Amino acid sequence: MGELRLMKGNEALAEAIIRAGADGYFGYPITPQSEVIEYLTAEKPQERTGMVVLQAESEVASINMLYGGGATGKKVVTSSSSPGISLMQEGLSYIAGAEIPVLVVNVVRGGPGLGDIQPAQSDYFQSTKGGGHGDYRLIVLAPSSVQEMSDFVPVAFDLAFKYRNPVMILSDGAIGQMMEKVELFDTIPRLTDEEVKERYPWATNGKPKGGERRIITSLDLDPAKMEEHNRHLQEKYRKIEENEVRYEEFQCDDAEYILVAYGSSARIAQKAIQLLREKGVKVGLLRLITLWPFPYKRIEELAAKGVKGFLAVEMSAGQMVEDVQLAVNGKVKVAHFGRLGGIVHSPEEVVEALEQKIIGE
Repeated sequence: MGELRLMKGNEALAEAIIRAGADGYFGYPITPQSEVIEYLTAEKPQERTGMVVLQAESEVASINMLYGGGATGKKVVTSSSSPGISLMQEGLSYIAGAEIPVLVVNVVRGGPGLGDIQPAQSDYFQSTKGGGHGDYRLIVLAPSSVQEMSDFVPVAFDLAFKYRNPVMILSDGAIGQMMEKVELFDTIPRLTDEEVKERYPWATNGKPKGGERRIITSLDLDPAKMEEHNRHLQEKYRKIEENEVRYEEFQCDDAEYILVAYGSSARIAQKAIQLLREKGVKVGLLRLITLWPFPYKRIEELAAKGVKGFLAVEMSAGQMVEDVQLAVNGKVKVAHFGRLGGIVHSPEEVVEALEQKIIGE
């Protein structure tokens, strides 16, 4: 068993960043994720592992620092919350276009605009559909516990480097601020400069002796070459969709109704299932771990095997529900339930929503 601690979600994530062998963190404080940079600053990881921690002058600066650091083959990460992630969108598009592996953490708060500092899940579109410009995708992981805030960090780095693609951990203010017991993994050593050069021949780390200088960019003024690059990206995204869909099922084997949820909403949905089962309603939960790639095929399979209806539970006006509807393709009922602006729903509200919007129709 690894080291056990009682930690906030943001703190567990920050400790995991150090232990995952990250080379650099570049960020800017914003509630409800400010504990990440506070913890990293207090822990002095430059003394523990050699990792650099830098508070940038803005979110725009921090995402472009990721561009530079990731282009050298280093493990780099930033974290922010909804308005800050909005400011990073142009840089994220550049990073995706240049195929640079980086980790971005979004601890979502209420919106739109400045909104409030309460938890929300209204950044689903921004994260899974590509909030910046162009045809690109982020791999998106959605933790539903403090333990997963830690566990998903090395997973995210592995996926980023496997596919040379930015990865986002999409959390929310509740997961970031709550305290739970965490089993921490052992520290993964940082790669040396020579190991980076050997593993990542694409990285730019100075002009090789007698070789051509490596240039990493998302710019190409030749339309034919730009189209070729875009087709290459789309093929990569298809491979990710084939190989990296992740989810968990709870009591779905005999379920006549399915709740689809992620993050904090998935925790609430589990309690709602208990209440519904006590009333004799056969209901299960499909908890999304990857928001993109999305489990379209699994939802389609559940609809085909006799599930009568799906309720998408999310703290938004209805964003994830659109993907559930696409998967079902009109074959069974699909409805949405959510609270807005940073209000967290209760299990009893989820029960009522299923009874009224799916069962009662």
